[in-house]
Amino acid sequence: MDVVVTFAALFGALCFLFWLVVLVPMGMAERRGRSRLPWVLISIIFSPLLAILFLFALGNARSD
Repeated sequence: MDVVVTFAALFGALCFLFWLVVLVPMGMAERRGRSRLPWVLISIIFSPLLAILFLFALGNARSD
């Protein structure tokens, strides 16, 4: 039973990490009219928090 609980906790932690590092910056970039891949890479290389803060600071992309 301990193995099942440990596996479930590990799987949950990995899902949360994937959500935080990949899905949040990707969704934010897409909603702001920016390319998704660079922001996911920034999130992976540096920090998800840094990518999120930069996206908030930059705001929406201009569409002239």
